[in-house]
Amino acid sequence: MSDRLQDGCIFCMIIKGEIPSFTIYEDDATKAFMDINPKFHTPNIYEAPADSLGQVMTTVGKVSRAVDRVIAPEGINILQANGAGVGQSVFHIHFHVIPRAADDGFTMNWPQVPGNMDDIGKLAETLRADIAQYA
Repeated sequence: MSDRLQDGCIFCMIIKGEIPSFTIYEDDATKAFMDINPKFHTPNIYEAPADSLGQVMTTVGKVSRAVDRVIAPEGINILQANGAGVGQSVFHIHFHVIPRAADDGFTMNWPQVPGNMDDIGKLAETLRADIAQYA
């Protein structure tokens, strides 16, 4: 495991046990200490090995169900940021499980606005082509 972790990364140090944490779940592929992390270093979703993301999402689901049972929020947001421009502060891919209430003041929600169907169709076509090229 340690050969896939990066020196100086705070999340890698927590995974290695060099920094204490409140671990709530751990398996061979992931460690959840309120944030859910793969047990290897990758800065973002763009560079994460595709076969590892399913394992991480399995743990996200387990933690989310536990949060729902224990805290009983009105809902849960799953947050994963990629890049400083959107608030990523630790450059080791990780997922947040955020219990929510309708009036909690958290401003992650945005109003639903109908999109331009022609623009959406063109974007979908471009994305399909890109995925086909790089899949």
